[in-house]
Formats: sequence, C-alpha cells, structure tokens
Amino acid sequence: MTYRLITANRNYSSWSLRPWVLMKMLGIDFTDEVRPFEAEVNYAAFRAFSPTGQVPALIETLADSSERTVWDSLGIVLYLAERHEGVWPTDEAARAFAMCAVTEMHAGFATLRSACTMNVGVRVQPVVPGVALRKDIDRLRELWEEGLDRFGGPFLAGAKFTAIDAFYAPVAYRVRTYGLDMGPTGMAWVERMLALPAMREWEEAALKERWREESHEAELHAAGRVIADYRSG
Repeated sequence: MTYRLITANRNYSSWSLRPWVLMKMLGIDFTDEVRPFEAEVNYAAFRAFSPTGQVPALIETLADSSERTVWDSLGIVLYLAERHEGVWPTDEAARAFAMCAVTEMHAGFATLRSACTMNVGVRVQPVVPGVALRKDIDRLRELWEEGLDRFGGPFLAGAKFTAIDAFYAPVAYRVRTYGLDMGPTGMAWVERMLALPAMREWEEAALKERWREESHEAELHAAGRVIADYRSG
C-alpha cells in the first residue's frame, strides 16, 4: 500500500495539518501533495480528489492498484489507527481522554476558529476577546492542563505524541500568532509542539509560500492588527 495525502496552504489549512503532522511524527510514509486555496470557495476544484470538495484527503493505492479515498481529518485518523500503531495512547484511560478531546476539537471551538483564523507566518495584536472566545480559550487551557497533569506529559495524553496532539497542533500556531495566554502548563506544551521537527518543517514551508487568498487574508485582518509578517513575497 502507498499513501498520498492532499493538503492545502501551510499558512491557512489547520485541518490539513492534523493528519500531516500525525503521519510525520509516527513515521508513516506518504507522498505530500499541496493543492492551494485559489478562491474563497474551492469546492469544484477539490471535488477532483475529495467527495466533500475539501481538504485533507488521503488516497491509498491498494495491492490491486485501485485507489481508496479517505476524507475528513478525523476519518483519516480513524482509518490510520486501524492500520498503524501509535495513533492512540496504549493506556486505556489516556486513550479514552484522547478520543473525547479529539472529537471535541473536531466538532467544537467554532469561535476560536473564526476569531483567530490560522496563519502560521504572521503575528497579530488581536481584538479584545468576547465572551464566546474567552470561553473557548478557558476550555482549551482546562483540557490541556488535565491531560498533562493526569498522564504526566510531555504530550497531552502521556509520553508519546498521538492523535490528540495532532488535532490540537493548529492551536499551537494560533496561540503564538495571537499571543493567547494558555497558562504556564499550556504554554510549555505549545513551545514543545512548535519545536518538533515536523512542526518546524510545516512552518518553514508556510514561510516560503507566496500564495495569498483574498478571503483568508480578510479574515486575518478582521482578527486584529498584523504586527509582523514573516511570509515570503
């Protein structure tokens, strides 16, 4: 079997980062294919490889040379978990915590996503957080502290990087971009994540990107005042 993982812009695509960093950290070999956002809506173009017209998508070439498409970041992680060790913690309690936290991230934190849009290469002085955003930030801090305290770190569900860390990896970039305060325990995890070789590889690619998509840039400027931009071009 061989894998091809289709993702979008490194600066913008938080959903793409999740399976990408998980596969990198677990040493799962794959061909890395980037399809940039070229417009506010990319549905028609992305339908060429994904039934939802969204990224990410994992294409597996099977033994008979046919292809199987697995879409959605959570669907990809669940699929990989059936085929590769290390996606979930081995400890039962840690695994239950990780699974709940992953699905909470996948379904929740909508205000954080919209108010603190992902952009790896910039730094932003954000607008004053409203009640809904403060609630999301407080919940993140609570969840991270629980995982790190209960399971001993240095990752959110124990000693090894697993799917829970992959799903919250985009938030590490958001924390840095917007200067969010996650408390000492949470900030230590953020710094640890940003220093990982896979995360540094993603960031280096983001800084080299020259793609700019108007709607994503508009969301960025609505989030606050850009005080530094390290992107090329």
